[in-house]
Amino acid sequence: MTDNRAAGSSVRSGVPQGTGSDSSAPVTEIPADPLQARDPGNPPVPSGALLLELVPLPVTDLDRSIEFYRDRAGFHLDVDVTPAPDVRIVQLTPPGSACSILLSAGLPTTGAPAGTVRGLHLVVADIAAARNVLLDRGIEVGDIEDVGGGVLYAYFADPDGNTWCLQYMPWR
Repeated sequence: MTDNRAAGSSVRSGVPQGTGSDSSAPVTEIPADPLQARDPGNPPVPSGALLLELVPLPVTDLDRSIEFYRDRAGFHLDVDVTPAPDVRIVQLTPPGSACSILLSAGLPTTGAPAGTVRGLHLVVADIAAARNVLLDRGIEVGDIEDVGGGVLYAYFADPDGNTWCLQYMPWR
């Protein structure tokens, strides 16, 4: 990708009109000098750390997936940008999580078939309450299963068939 930034400026990327996206979607500012733009509420990555912060999720319809994850599953829409023609990047984060999901179009590195991700875990403090919230929002969630040792699971899928499980661990 070409860097079209001029010295001392920032690139403002937004969703072009006609994409069907919510016009109130966040806009990502890309600073001309990243060292000057450190967020004091977001500490630098420690040396030697390997932070998992983004999991690509293959889907067929970005707008339908945004509706599912933001409006039904309760994820926060962090990013919805079109940085180049035919490229769209959407990031959403589950409540309280440090790891987001990536929904995209036009990125060659995320070319897995839609619906092929299995078993992403959402750890919860109260699995019955979390399950009921999803059910109330219209998401089909399986029964709570005891898999041993007090660990409980309840499974659901997105519209493309990528699967998730609510996980409760009594020691957490």
